[in-house]
Amino acid sequence: MSTHLDAAFIARVSLHDSTQFSIQHSQTSHRLVLLQHWNIPTNSKVLELGCGQGDCTTVLAHAVGEQGRVVAVDPAELNYGAPYTLGQAQGHISQGPLGRRITWVQQSPLDYLSSLSSPSSTSSPPASDPKAFDATVLAHCLWYFASPSLILSTFCTLKQHSKRLLLAEWSLVATHPSAQPHVLAALTRQRWSALTELALAAGWHLESETRVQGTEGLLDGQWEVSTCLSSSFEREVEGQVSDERERAVVLTLRDACEASLEGIQGGRKGVRAMDVWVANFV
Repeated sequence: MSTHLDAAFIARVSLHDSTQFSIQHSQTSHRLVLLQHWNIPTNSKVLELGCGQGDCTTVLAHAVGEQGRVVAVDPAELNYGAPYTLGQAQGHISQGPLGRRITWVQQSPLDYLSSLSSPSSTSSPPASDPKAFDATVLAHCLWYFASPSLILSTFCTLKQHSKRLLLAEWSLVATHPSAQPHVLAALTRQRWSALTELALAAGWHLESETRVQGTEGLLDGQWEVSTCLSSSFEREVEGQVSDERERAVVLTLRDACEASLEGIQGGRKGVRAMDVWVANFV
């Protein structure tokens, strides 16, 4: 089956607005591109941290096949999200053709990993197989972690339970000029960098890495720029950033993001998603 047909099938498994199917199709297609760089074999047992509504989960479940399994973990409340909540999106996927391959877990990554080490845990791996998972995937979720130290702790703990660590995150690099506002919006919202250094510090070894250019149908750049320039974000900065100098830096970056739109044909609607860093650690 071709990648295009795979994307159409998998995208329809996710909860989506049928009148805007192209949005879901683009999200799924992007994650199929990531999958090509990760090379996850059929029948694998995969842990996904930060699964959200399951955009990557369905792609992973399709890849591992009928005998494979995906454990999808996210700490967010099930009523979080719009236009569909996590509970609605995950429940819809569970009822579909890939649902039997997926186990959803509403828990923080470290709490879930700690449960694997608990003697009373039924999910603990047998003594003969200390690595419960063939691979762990974190795709477009690392920026939601509260701090680099939390990412490092997670990477360290994963060494006990997973054979491979597969990452994909916005790279803060814009090959296409119209993706530059997305980079500035991401910096304004204090996204983490130096992820390779954190993985290496946790004891992982970099096997391969590359950058994938965001496609035209991927709307994450537009969404993030709109969030960055919204009045609610400005109020959030004013209310939560107490240091006057730090607040000024954030708002200056926001101004730079807005100014960068002047060179983009179509303004916000012309913004493309920045490049994505894709890495494989063992």
